[in-house]
Amino acid sequence: MTVTISAEARLALDLALTVRHDGRGGVADDLATVEGLTAWLREHPQTGTGPFHADDADLAAVRDVRAAVRALFARAVRPGEPSPADAARLMPVQDAVERLNARAALAPTVPVLSWTEDAHPVLRQEPVRGATEPAPALARAAIAFLASPDRLLLRACHAPRCVRYFLKDHPRQEWCKPSCGNRARVARHHERHKKTA
Repeated sequence: MTVTISAEARLALDLALTVRHDGRGGVADDLATVEGLTAWLREHPQTGTGPFHADDADLAAVRDVRAAVRALFARAVRPGEPSPADAARLMPVQDAVERLNARAALAPTVPVLSWTEDAHPVLRQEPVRGATEPAPALARAAIAFLASPDRLLLRACHAPRCVRYFLKDHPRQEWCKPSCGNRARVARHHERHKKTA
């Protein structure tokens, strides 16, 4: 069973996954620099930022949104534990909600009218197309994801050294990827043999 998730869910998850295991026992941050943010935005055109060159203010704003997203992801996976990368430094949930709402409010929108033959007119707000700041678009995507049923699939991976969140797309899925499952099984095997030795 593969779950199809919304574009907003994918974007919010991808933002959270810019904090990851570095392969050497530590944590890497893909958004540590302005260049890192610019490269990440180019890989994620759905942000609507167009050909965007980030600056220090953009980097601070996106990192702030990411911190709020990860805090709310930790809240969403309860009663499970949050990602080990977040456990000791989560911002309060109310602060995270306020930050996302404040950033999302900065995204310019336009009213769009839809009116089919057999229905009443429908008005919806859509983001303005073209180069815009990334933080508001990311905040809106995170809000849309957190308010959707996709949120119920969110889990934190607890394999050794992993700090990722993932969407559980199979009832027996416990880890974000097979390599994490292998690491967890090896760690359990070593722990069992250590106890019997």
